[in-house]
Amino acid sequence: MDPKEKYRLRQFIMQLEGIRGRHTELVSVYVPAGYDLIKIIQHLAQEQGTASNIKDKGTRNKVIDSIEKMIQHLRLFKRTPANGLAVFAGDVSDKESKIDIKVWSIEPPESLSIRLYRCDQTFLLDPLKNMVEVKEIFGLIVLDRKEANVGLLKGTNIVDLSQMESGVPGKTKAGGQSQARYARLREEATHEFFKRVGGVANKEFLGKSEIKGILIGGPGPTKEDFINGAYLNNEIKQKIIGIKDISYTGEFGLHELVDKSHDLLAEEEISIEKKLVQRFFEMLAKEEEKTTYGYQETKKALAMGAVNILLISDNFKDEKIESLELEAEKYKTEVRIISTETREGKQLAELGGIVAILRFPIK
Repeated sequence: MDPKEKYRLRQFIMQLEGIRGRHTELVSVYVPAGYDLIKIIQHLAQEQGTASNIKDKGTRNKVIDSIEKMIQHLRLFKRTPANGLAVFAGDVSDKESKIDIKVWSIEPPESLSIRLYRCDQTFLLDPLKNMVEVKEIFGLIVLDRKEANVGLLKGTNIVDLSQMESGVPGKTKAGGQSQARYARLREEATHEFFKRVGGVANKEFLGKSEIKGILIGGPGPTKEDFINGAYLNNEIKQKIIGIKDISYTGEFGLHELVDKSHDLLAEEEISIEKKLVQRFFEMLAKEEEKTTYGYQETKKALAMGAVNILLISDNFKDEKIESLELEAEKYKTEVRIISTETREGKQLAELGGIVAILRFPIK
């Protein structure tokens, strides 16, 4: 799914999630790809008849009016869109004495396979939410002899699942038998620590088909000792796609592991986004005249055909994005929606949420 499509779908879902009926009065309809819209309209007309039996007059009128408005909306379509259609209708008035029926529809970016009619206090959005869920996930393990973290990379979001302290004692300057006994105690403590880390990783990663690969990192040889031992299930070991030397553990170590794994994640959304934002900030420092930021300045650059790449934060206002994208299409400008879940994405948001790399200076 294109990042722009995903962004629009998320915005659509967020808008409808905020609506709640006073009673069972919000209507949701899903039309599968290839299904005859006439049959859907006929079904809705039948549901209108059924709704006339609702005892509460206010609820009855709202449901009947919502279905009628939905039928009128569906008649505007000559045929079912290629991916099907999701349609929603209901009263959005904040006053119980006043009715304000609104209707929304969206052709989802992925093909719909379900046919559904639902009347409830909330809109049924699960089929759309399933489309924006991250399909490919990577497991993350960072460790040294003091601590370890097990996490997930889900799209552009790094999730810290578990943080563990080792309890392994530090090295001693004692000599002779004391040194040997102390070294043995350290190795036993390390072994138990590795067992705990392996146990958590096995629990979080084993049997999860959505996990595409596993990345392991840490300073020094500790990570290799862990991997070479019998701590991870063989199924998990077979999914290891990268072992990286990193300077830190903890949550920062998880981020560093992802950063150091760009060669392995080159086609993943997080790497593409990070590289584009990093490229902008590098140019801002070295070739400021070939960059712009802020809505007004960027809109001006777009109108001049000067924008090569337009980067927009995913928390930027939707209606403004549409006008910018229309302008960008005229000049074949690449548009990327940047997640605010990464450090780079947060930096972009702090700069106003909209920046551009230019084809030529405009100042």
